[in-house]
Amino acid sequence: MLCNICGKTEATVHLTEIINDQVTKLHLCEACAREKGAEMEEHFGLNDLLAGLVDMGTNLETEATESIKCPNCGLTYQNFRKIGRLGCSECYEAFKKQIGPILKRIHGQDRHTGKVPLKSGKTRDDANVLQDLRQRMEKAIQFEEFEEAARLRDEIKKLEAKMKGLK
Repeated sequence: MLCNICGKTEATVHLTEIINDQVTKLHLCEACAREKGAEMEEHFGLNDLLAGLVDMGTNLETEATESIKCPNCGLTYQNFRKIGRLGCSECYEAFKKQIGPILKRIHGQDRHTGKVPLKSGKTRDDANVLQDLRQRMEKAIQFEEFEEAARLRDEIKKLEAKMKGLK
């Protein structure tokens, strides 16, 4: 299949656009796709998307919220809203209250738990499992499920012992 734009080169990029239930398919070669991608980035950049998401739930922000600043890189929340990009890893903590709901909307949760490719055959690392067990134990205690909490406590102790043995 040839590129829909230049009509000369083999199409390697295939885009499908759906607007108001109207489906449009576009088949592009690499060069035309790069040009089209740059054009789309100008109009609909990731920064604009993130800034729009930030604005969605924050109609009544106070001046105090706008003046929050990352202690590490100095980025203000107001600047983050303008550029749609955090300055450093500590910005996540500095703006946690403001960006938590956004991250939850995008990713389904407001903290990173990591992923392991299925092909690797590995499972989550022990530190993540330990953290998960502790959270589950806290919930069991909160709901007065003491037998489950005791079982989880024992599992935590075994895992901690295993982790100490590996170090």
